[in-house]
Amino acid sequence: MAEDQNKNQLNIELPEEVAEGVFSNLAIIGHSQSEFVVDFLRIVPNVPKAKVKSRIIITPQHAKRLMKALADNINKYENQFGKIDEPNPMPFPMNFTPTAQA
Repeated sequence: MAEDQNKNQLNIELPEEVAEGVFSNLAIIGHSQSEFVVDFLRIVPNVPKAKVKSRIIITPQHAKRLMKALADNINKYENQFGKIDEPNPMPFPMNFTPTAQA
């Protein structure tokens, strides 16, 4: 029985440079029929240019699982720490309109 449990475990390696993380305060999401592209950017006050810090490309099925996992974690967070305030939409420092933002 213990061998069956070990077969279903996933060993995850987290390299030190990835473990530090990347700060992002804007995500731009686009999609095609076969993939979702999520660009994570950092906008700095009074700087008219935002730099993509990370790009993640996932399948539509994984995007849906990610959406559900985020919703679940937000509910757990709000139950523990209180409601997350949603300020008015952030104005973009440049003239562009993404297909979606988070």
